[in-house]
Amino acid sequence: MPGLSEMQTAIDSALNDHLPGSSELAPRLVEAMRYAVLGSGKHIRPLLTCATATSLGASLDHALTPGCAVEFLHAYSLIHDDLPSMDDDDLRRGRPSCHRAFDEATAILAGDALQALAFECVIGAPGLSAETRIEMAGALARSVGHAGMVGGQALDIAATGANLELDQLRSMHAAKTGALISVSVRLGVLIAGEAAVPGLDAFGEHLGLAFQVVDDLLDVTGSTESLGKAAGADRVRGKSTFPALVGLEGARHTIKALHADALSSLAEAGIHSGPLVDIAAWIIARET
Repeated sequence: MPGLSEMQTAIDSALNDHLPGSSELAPRLVEAMRYAVLGSGKHIRPLLTCATATSLGASLDHALTPGCAVEFLHAYSLIHDDLPSMDDDDLRRGRPSCHRAFDEATAILAGDALQALAFECVIGAPGLSAETRIEMAGALARSVGHAGMVGGQALDIAATGANLELDQLRSMHAAKTGALISVSVRLGVLIAGEAAVPGLDAFGEHLGLAFQVVDDLLDVTGSTESLGKAAGADRVRGKSTFPALVGLEGARHTIKALHADALSSLAEAGIHSGPLVDIAAWIIARET
């Protein structure tokens, strides 16, 4: 089974290869697409797809293109989240957000193009059956649509300045951030030729929520330099977050509990070590 470093190198190369290199029709658009995807990101979502697939015995080569699709969807969501009509963020990963580096219209179109490219990748993923590719496309569509990432973002905007109940906050985070992380794991299961693996769906759900709670906490405890984006932005905007609702220690307790649940779910799947355990540890370690 390849290690995380080998997977990361393969993912970086695959992302570069799947992105258009140039365009006579729209060169600035392609430049913005590459700017949004390539750089300092950890590419945690394609890592989850590749780690899940290889942990279940599948080839890394078969997981790379679906992994790229997840990352393209993630990049599109970040571009749109940063727009003035959304969160109005000037920084992303320590450099100007896409609409600042280019312009607002180009950023919107770059996000649109990345979303289309994601589904092109899934439908054309090599080494997989037509049935698997169709099932992956459906899973991705559900994860980012009205009942997933986009719906969670809509609730986040609607709830700005309001005080959500804890169950509402968990549901919002599970949709806005958790759905794409969960489907990253789900794609790995499908690539391995499995309809389902006990524990792995729950692992993705626990990890996805933990990722967002860590982000909530880092917005309070981190610096702009360490985060690569403006620290304290959630409080300024009146966002509903775990620290705002349950306090810093309550948020830390939630993270530890979700990490424990994630590891228990992996154990249910018969996985006690390896890249999935390492990824879960890295997500939690961002706050420590």
